[in-house]
Amino acid sequence: MVVYAKTNPDAGARGITAFIVEKDVSKFTTSPKLDKLGMRGSNTSEVIFDNVQVPAENVLGEVNEGVCVLMSGLDYERVILAAGPLGIMQACIDTAFPYLHDREQFDEKIGKFQLMQGKMADMYTRLSACRTYVYSVARACDKGHADNKDCAGVILFAAETATQVALDAIQCLGGNGYINEYPTGRFLRDASSMKLELEQVKYEDGSWAVPLTRCLSDTYILRFFPSSVVLFFARELNFQCACVW
Repeated sequence: MVVYAKTNPDAGARGITAFIVEKDVSKFTTSPKLDKLGMRGSNTSEVIFDNVQVPAENVLGEVNEGVCVLMSGLDYERVILAAGPLGIMQACIDTAFPYLHDREQFDEKIGKFQLMQGKMADMYTRLSACRTYVYSVARACDKGHADNKDCAGVILFAAETATQVALDAIQCLGGNGYINEYPTGRFLRDASSMKLELEQVKYEDGSWAVPLTRCLSDTYILRFFPSSVVLFFARELNFQCACVW
């Protein structure tokens, strides 16, 4: 496990060092897993250190240069995490669309109602937009051209969009969307947990450029969309970008 610890508390960010801590050697323990709202398939626990000793050769990078180690992989980490919301959105579509084609009201499939057709179109378009953005940024990373603005923007955009798609999926299922027998509630909890984490980081890390990054990123990805997606997406972003500027 990689642990970031203060080795020079008075130096702030320049006094943090990255260590490789081996459980078999260090004998650290973990608390019982936390009962989370979402992402329950990934256990989260507190790590407890009690007089743990780490040999000098387990320093990762240089002493007091832990922030450099962390930041060196942050862009790639964000792009990898952005793929998670894509799976959530695809799962929402795989659940909602067959339901709309099977469920009947007033002797007609509810998927033929204009309101439901609009939600289907919005869900599909949002997924296509996010997938295009994630893939384009991932291709840039593969070529060694990672852009920190887009790496940050893509995970923020994907998490926010997945939350909206999950809400739409619940509405497509009506009352059944509120019942735990259907997976849409879990999709919303998983998407919301990613969005909440990103919102917290956005306002606590002192990154004044994040609101600007959101606008720039939304404008940037329009260049990669099929023409059928651009009109819808431009309509969705027009008001937000105008407010930011």
